[in-house]
Amino acid sequence: MKKLSECAAGDRVQVVRLDGEGVFKRRLLEMGFVSGTGVEIIKYAPLKDPVELIVGQSRISLRVDEACGVIVRDVELSVEEQ
Repeated sequence: MKKLSECAAGDRVQVVRLDGEGVFKRRLLEMGFVSGTGVEIIKYAPLKDPVELIVGQSRISLRVDEACGVIVRDVELSVEEQ
């Protein structure tokens, strides 16, 4: 497992858990960062902050320090996607 902020552009990962508390954690849950959800890292801004993601059917930008609170695991590609 690793932090979402450690992923590279083009990676596909799956949310394992959220670190953090209160309003921040609730907001991430509202945006779709729930356990088991797939996330694709689209790109980083030129100065590496923020990062653009696809979460479910939504495009989201997060600051890198916010992405540190999302713990993910790599997703193995199916035969059709390779």
